[in-house]
Amino acid sequence: MRKSIKVASLALLAGALLVPAVPASATTAADGAFSVFKVAVKGPKKAKPGGKLEYTIVATNTGPYEADAYFVGGQLPKSADLRKVYFRSSVKGTECGVEGRAIYCLVPKIINKGDSIAMIFEMKLKKSAKGTQSAKLGVISYDVQTGMENMSKEELQRLGIPEHGYAKTVKTKVVR
Repeated sequence: MRKSIKVASLALLAGALLVPAVPASATTAADGAFSVFKVAVKGPKKAKPGGKLEYTIVATNTGPYEADAYFVGGQLPKSADLRKVYFRSSVKGTECGVEGRAIYCLVPKIINKGDSIAMIFEMKLKKSAKGTQSAKLGVISYDVQTGMENMSKEELQRLGIPEHGYAKTVKTKVVR
């Protein structure tokens, strides 16, 4: 199933999540994170200007608990044509938003320890693209306590609810 990205109120939330509070390598279950993610990201090694870019993210919850408050996405390359970004998800009902170069998807599924989800993002490079293009993609998760799942992001931030980032960088060389 292929969907065009809806730029709505989710895009405003995505912009606020662009920079995770904790580097991916620094967060472990021993640090108290409710859900630690193992993230694998694939993307093209080379692409021509105006050519297709396809990124695949597979995120596995390594525990210690289920993940119920998280976003999948990240920062797309500088020369990506963001007028038409498509996504496919392993979970029906996933909604994504784009703001600037950030794309974040709300996935309506609780991920139990050991389970995975997958997302694919497709777009084209601008015809003026050159050099090496970088995308930083992965998962941002929140340690939301029972009873807090309906609170706004602003309220969670005000209360100091921890967030954890798990991202990988993919580099694509633009070839002529």
